[in-house]
Amino acid sequence: PEMALALWKNLLQTTKKRILQQRRLSLYNGAHGYEEELIKKKLQQFSGGSINLSKEDNGIGILTLNNPKLMNAFTGTMMVELQERVTELENWKDGKGLIIHGAGNTFCSGSDLNAVKEISNSQDGMYMCMFMQNTLTRLMRLPLISVALIQGKAFGGGAELTTACDFRLMTPGSEIRFVHKHMGLVPGWGGGARLVRIVGSGAALQLLGAAARVDAERALRLGLAEETLPAAEQPAALRDARAWLRRYTDGPAAVVRAVKAVVTAARELPLEAALRTEKDVFGTVWGGPDNLQALARRPKHK
Repeated sequence: PEMALALWKNLLQTTKKRILQQRRLSLYNGAHGYEEELIKKKLQQFSGGSINLSKEDNGIGILTLNNPKLMNAFTGTMMVELQERVTELENWKDGKGLIIHGAGNTFCSGSDLNAVKEISNSQDGMYMCMFMQNTLTRLMRLPLISVALIQGKAFGGGAELTTACDFRLMTPGSEIRFVHKHMGLVPGWGGGARLVRIVGSGAALQLLGAAARVDAERALRLGLAEETLPAAEQPAALRDARAWLRRYTDGPAAVVRAVKAVVTAARELPLEAALRTEKDVFGTVWGGPDNLQALARRPKHK
């Protein structure tokens, strides 16, 4: 049995390593003319605001977009900090859930227009787009169950960020709006592709083509949001979001993370590859401590 256990542990490590590598895989690299360090240098010229992360003992992380005087618009340094926080979350072994929200009772108004004006040549714009797509894809692939808590406005890049979360919760008076068309743009941070997967191509075309305001009622109807929370302001809204998320993050971290890994694989991979990943993830929990404990309790499913 000892040898079998050693083999199982070895397989477990290899599987976990492979799944982690898949998650961190960059969409763009040198072959696409993508020089990450160069882009980061350029973005760091546009400072202001911060991205704060607090990790709670119950395995829930709170990520705060903190630039309230500009309705939490992303400056260049905030884009770089978001990537750093995502790396931190990838390395958080006990993490189970993540709430993303904005400081000062609003979510995010997109990019800081001062930075946008400075990098208005199309090559730099594409690099920024590649950088943010990479970061938001890694955010989406985190083994944490993530929720965007939308207070006030989620506009432009802010609306795109909400689509990189597993769930969206609205608060009274909040709205999501893909304003890109009014700026003479389309989504560039992956929000267009993700929106189609959430609401379907017809609804996505309506929301992008009309730059439509989506209030809580319409978001629920479209399946863009899961629920409207009763409180519009912090700290009550954050408390409600924690309580809402807890139904999905209750239980052992290994199992919650495995659930997310299976869903991520199915969302992104062709069926056969998704099935193989599911088998690998199953192997990491079958016969594991949480499985054996549950069997010992002989649960009766009501």
